[in-house]
Amino acid sequence: MKKLHLFFISTPGIGNSVPLIEFARFLTNHDRRFHATVLIISIPKRPIVTSYIQSRCASLSLDDNPINFIHLPAVDPPSPDQYQSSLAYLCLLIDKHKPHVRDAIANAMKIGSNSDSDSVRVAGFFVDMFCTSMIDVANELGIPSYLYFASPASFLGFLLYFPTLDAQLATEFVDSEDTQLIVPKDSFTELKIPSFVNALPPLVLPTAALKRKEDGYAWYLYHAPRYTETKGMVVNTFQELEPYAIDSLRVSGMPPVYPIGPVLDLAGPAEWHPDRVHQENIMKWLDDQPPSSVVFLCFGSMGSLNRAQLREIASGLERTGFRFLWSTRERPKSTEHLPDEYANLEEVLPEGFLDRTAKIGLVCGWVPQVTILAHQAIRGFVSHCGWNSIMESLWYGVPIATWPVYAEQQLNAFQLVKELGLAVEIRLDYREGSNLVSAEELETALRRLMDGDNEVRKKTKEMKERSRIAMMENGSSYKSLGCLIEELLANLGGNK
Repeated sequence: MKKLHLFFISTPGIGNSVPLIEFARFLTNHDRRFHATVLIISIPKRPIVTSYIQSRCASLSLDDNPINFIHLPAVDPPSPDQYQSSLAYLCLLIDKHKPHVRDAIANAMKIGSNSDSDSVRVAGFFVDMFCTSMIDVANELGIPSYLYFASPASFLGFLLYFPTLDAQLATEFVDSEDTQLIVPKDSFTELKIPSFVNALPPLVLPTAALKRKEDGYAWYLYHAPRYTETKGMVVNTFQELEPYAIDSLRVSGMPPVYPIGPVLDLAGPAEWHPDRVHQENIMKWLDDQPPSSVVFLCFGSMGSLNRAQLREIASGLERTGFRFLWSTRERPKSTEHLPDEYANLEEVLPEGFLDRTAKIGLVCGWVPQVTILAHQAIRGFVSHCGWNSIMESLWYGVPIATWPVYAEQQLNAFQLVKELGLAVEIRLDYREGSNLVSAEELETALRRLMDGDNEVRKKTKEMKERSRIAMMENGSSYKSLGCLIEELLANLGGNK
């Protein structure tokens, strides 16, 4: 039997690796003619990512159609004088792996060409949003390349439009000495982006797009045009969730777009997080709470807040009296690191807070987020609005209150609140350096989030059902995946 081989590579982070590996598993399980190899870029100072990869290597090797993992050789990291932002660091690190990626794929193709009975034919190479330099490798080897976009279609549309937006930002915006972000010359300026129904306030743009003098901005300009060099753009979303954004991508001159989501790792870190006892204690605490009574606060694998902000959150939670599960983590040591666990939460939070809330609350570090969202005790979710978190929350029908922190999360929060009516607003434009969210501000939002029968809760429950229907046979995402598979087979001249 001839193997139809697919290669995958992602930015080395939990938020990027999880959806890409789940997509590889999803695609190969859907059509057993395909075999997947995931190329792994490692960052030694991110042990959580390493633990996840090791666990998935072990568990997926037992599947009927196993996924192969190739750990690429280590490279010298970029030196501090080569980058200003974490995005630039990652993009430079990824680019350094091009020779190793070329060798890994070429070796697989060579092995196949030497076997008559079980030859390997490469149908496609999927690269994520910051791995577009690997398109050069695909072109060199004569392999079709595809974009796998783990963020929303609205953000994909934003990035595709960004080179055009750059001209507007250059003429209508100036640098602010106070915030280090560019600001409009006219305070009434709004930005019209084709993938959004409404005009955008400038401060909901990603931080990288508001720092024209920094290298993250330049990397946005580099990646966006490269998406159009691929044979297709696969997006982890679904038609019923983002109809306007998806339709805006289906224009002349663009590669076809395939919304195939939600593709989720529903097992979550219960399978791979090294501290099993910690996770078990969290779930036992939740088991003891009444159904639909707990507000869950979590800010993602890379999210962390300063100590002054943590004290405001503590005060806000105490004012509401709601039961709460709060995941909080300390600022990372450097660009290469992820946030770490606090050694002593009593030193960080208001004096006596943990004692006063011991019967109704639990404050902890890393949590098995998807497992928690699935728990019957959870009623609301204060989220950083990372796309994986949004999709998990919608899958389980848990309403969100928006607290964006980094990446495209401000845009995600705007879309959820202003375009889709699927979230309660805490802030849409929060980021590092923002004014503190006050205890009173948080209290007001939490009362709206936990309200018995509000419109956001109703819409979230409806989207839960639509997300599941999309993945069923004849659902929108099921059909879109079928179209992608037909395209991949066509790359091989229709051979099956």
